[in-house]
Amino acid sequence: MSTPTVILVHGAFAESASWSGVISRLRTVDATVIAAANPLRDVDTDADIVRGIVDSVDGPVVLVGHSYGGQVISQVHDPKIAALVYVAAFAPEEGETIGELSGKFPGGTLGETLNQVVLCDGSTDFYIQPAKFHQQFAADISAAQAAIDAATQRPLSDRALNGKSGAPSWKTVPSWFVFPDADYNIPVAAHRFMAERAGARATIEIVGASHALPASQPAEVILTAIEAVVG
Repeated sequence: MSTPTVILVHGAFAESASWSGVISRLRTVDATVIAAANPLRDVDTDADIVRGIVDSVDGPVVLVGHSYGGQVISQVHDPKIAALVYVAAFAPEEGETIGELSGKFPGGTLGETLNQVVLCDGSTDFYIQPAKFHQQFAADISAAQAAIDAATQRPLSDRALNGKSGAPSWKTVPSWFVFPDADYNIPVAAHRFMAERAGARATIEIVGASHALPASQPAEVILTAIEAVVG
């Protein structure tokens, strides 16, 4: 089998450049990498974007999702998908929303840090307040970098937040989970629950890490992704 293409799907309050540290390390092992631009509008639309990228690739694919990106990759069904990697990510069951999952266990503080922007189509975008971004989202990166990331964050639509999942691909595709134990967006108990429910091939829990694993812990993300690539 040819070496899989790794497709990286960012989540809410981030953007595709949040994978920069992961991409640079994957390139050192000659991996083909695509960082998808996730619109963060609604589950079906966002999954269609990733589905189109998968369709365009020859050979096997490993999908890697961060945060809400985990819900998105879970909605993509294609025989080319060899593995799923959940990086501080949601892995919902059919009918679940990420809002429900994040509130299922104690420890999340995201709701109290959000600003709302009402759009002309009647939907609402959510941003993390810049002054609270560092502590809430990325406590283990520098304050200077967190300030830049706060300014460049992409908002999450309420339609994505409340969008129900369809049948998840993790039921038929091998999965790997890597997550922090100091995640204030998704409580660590939720991460453990989702990894166990999905029957993860491997689960890596990083002590003291924040939700922003692609930026703060790229080496751990790489190790998990490479393990998934080699199967």
